[in-house]
Amino acid sequence: MTTIKLHNTKTRKKEVFTPIDPDNVRMYVCGPTVYDRAHIGNARPVVVFDTLFRLLRHVYGADHVTYVRNFTDVDDKINARAAESGRSIAEITAETTQWYLDDMAALGALEPTHMPRATAYIGAMIAMIADLIDKGHAYAAEGHVLFSVESYKDYGALSGRSIDDMIAGARVEVAPYKRNPMDFVLWKPSNDDLPGWDSPWGRGRPGWHIECSAMSYELLGATFDIHGGGNDLMFPHHENEIAQSCCAHPEGHFANYWLHNEMLQVEGKKMSKSLGNFFTVRDLLDGHDGMPPVPGEVIRFVFLSTHYGKPMDWTAKKAAAAKETLRKWASVAVPSTQKDIDSDVLDAVADDLNVWEAFVRLNELFENDDRTALSASAKFLGFDLEAIVNADWAKPYEFEVDDGTWFKEGIDYQPSVGVVGWGEISDELRDSALSIVRRWLGFRRDKNWEAADDLRTRAAALGLELRAYRSKNGVNGGQASLAISEIDPAKLEGL
Repeated sequence: MTTIKLHNTKTRKKEVFTPIDPDNVRMYVCGPTVYDRAHIGNARPVVVFDTLFRLLRHVYGADHVTYVRNFTDVDDKINARAAESGRSIAEITAETTQWYLDDMAALGALEPTHMPRATAYIGAMIAMIADLIDKGHAYAAEGHVLFSVESYKDYGALSGRSIDDMIAGARVEVAPYKRNPMDFVLWKPSNDDLPGWDSPWGRGRPGWHIECSAMSYELLGATFDIHGGGNDLMFPHHENEIAQSCCAHPEGHFANYWLHNEMLQVEGKKMSKSLGNFFTVRDLLDGHDGMPPVPGEVIRFVFLSTHYGKPMDWTAKKAAAAKETLRKWASVAVPSTQKDIDSDVLDAVADDLNVWEAFVRLNELFENDDRTALSASAKFLGFDLEAIVNADWAKPYEFEVDDGTWFKEGIDYQPSVGVVGWGEISDELRDSALSIVRRWLGFRRDKNWEAADDLRTRAAALGLELRAYRSKNGVNGGQASLAISEIDPAKLEGL
């Protein structure tokens, strides 16, 4: 069985992943608050943990992995959006939930096993809060219920900060009903204009942190394998989840492995509306501010090109390069099955989701014309090359010419000389490329391998990739693959 290694935030080192139960591998990832479109920073953890989900399904079997990602559909941001728009909370959350699902599907993300809504688990949250009060870890005050941070001795272990440091560095709400400035809200009162539920502490609604603890317990148990999310959630959200969950269920350990993805920038700068570089996923998919649409597969590729543990920079240049790579791979797509996945690709992903190394291997498979392994491995990573090749954005131009008959060992060969690529191509560029392909095939015909290899290397340096093939009917041929934006016709002419 493939050995999976993951960097565990909890221990601050890469560890071999050993599930509690190989027949039921369990993972929880914090989901969105549904009040607006997801921006591209929201999408990064979706793609990261979708990749891990795919890996776990491959190693342990699709029926043996349970993946939970929640929807927060009760929140002050949702209340504010309803008040300013005049629309109902139910209408807003239903609409934005579907937007989220549609946008993430466009990025190739599989739907999790369970996608619980917070409002469906209010009863479980109330029961958990009552239990925390009974055990001395929470207290009621002025219609609120607060968790007593001092009652949990390991508070801060995940982020590695002391309570004093956290007080100094955090925006802590100061309220007269708090015993400690770090105590956080489990339940808060609701007036008639806000959503609310009856509870032992009066009509109110849950705090944010209790939602994930209650839902993960109901769906995954007191201890499960993996908890994931962006590193911006490490404190206070994940610290608070650990504290309330371990105090409510001391028989468990909550999550054994914690994974956090780093944040996203745009063109080297922090994404913000004030800088004009704030994009939603839908902005990219549909095109925005005069920019052309970016296919979901391209967005996914760019996200996975940077390791999840490092900050990621979204740039137009990266998107253009990703598009060309996917077009190139898709041009040789063939039917494949899961058993055709390349072992080196699998090993790279199993090594703490090192997808960039997997991409390097995919390029090698392309170079070696291993179409079956390439197609299967790309699909494993969420790229269906057979579907991509039929997409409008991936359709190439093609030119082929008959270049006469060659004779070898008494067999007639009719070589096909072609150019395939994308974008606008001039007659000059096409003719130069075809001329080089003919010369290269001539060297190969004459078994002048040194000259053929030298020409191939020099052509590649100019953005012209030469590939030889033999078709099923015995025809030998050569093909040039062009990335038009990178080729200077004058340099090709000189070559």
